[in-house]
Amino acid sequence: MAARPAPDKNCEHIDPRVEALVTELIGRVADKWTMILLEVLEENGVQRFTQLARAVPDISQKMLTQTLRRMERDGMLTRTVHPVVPPRVDYALTPLGETLSEAFCGVWMWAEANLDRVERAREEFDAR
Repeated sequence: MAARPAPDKNCEHIDPRVEALVTELIGRVADKWTMILLEVLEENGVQRFTQLARAVPDISQKMLTQTLRRMERDGMLTRTVHPVVPPRVDYALTPLGETLSEAFCGVWMWAEANLDRVERAREEFDAR
């Protein structure tokens, strides 16, 4: 379950729909495939399915398809089918997906700033 904000004067009531959305989105976007696909699309712009599959070689075709569908359903990306033979499908981040990608940038910055501290804590824990 996602951590609720600490109660204060400005946060007396938390809309249960917001809480449910936060919990659901954290579960979805915290999976490694969503985060990786967000990064690939942010760095490379519009990508075809095969380009995404090549950029994320460890993902199965089924998992790639499922992850892209979830991201599309949540409004994080658009899927454009071009009426050509062979079929061509392009994926691109939406403005909503871009904002989520930006939010994860903070996690990367935190990890970079705290890498040594986390590694030291892990070493100390493992030594016990």
